[in-house]
Amino acid sequence: MKVADLEAQSKPVAVVLALSLPAAGCASRSEDVSASYVSPTAYSGYSCRELSAEAQRVSSAAAGASGAQDSARTRDAVATTAALVVFWPAVFFVGGNGAQTAELARLKGQMQAVEEASIRKRCGISFRRA
Repeated sequence: MKVADLEAQSKPVAVVLALSLPAAGCASRSEDVSASYVSPTAYSGYSCRELSAEAQRVSSAAAGASGAQDSARTRDAVATTAALVVFWPAVFFVGGNGAQTAELARLKGQMQAVEEASIRKRCGISFRRA
């Protein structure tokens, strides 16, 4: 087999690989991470004041986790681009962080549970969505 034939056969494989890498294993955007279920009964013993403080604590932690998630997504996008354009072994650095995503999902679920407990107790706490 000639070298030209080998090069012609490898081009379709390279194109398929190049098109599939951006979608494979990249970290999700923080807003695309779904909340995990957290039971609002965990907060049934909280007063309205305690619910407000807990909402602020969870909101702050979720904001930090969202920033970390989005940073991971950016790092994955850079590594994928490097893998496609410059250096294919960079693809091994793509893959997000499952623990980080799980933490963000838990915090989102916790926030929903605090909000539901607040509504049940008629606390009047205003929860804003980003």
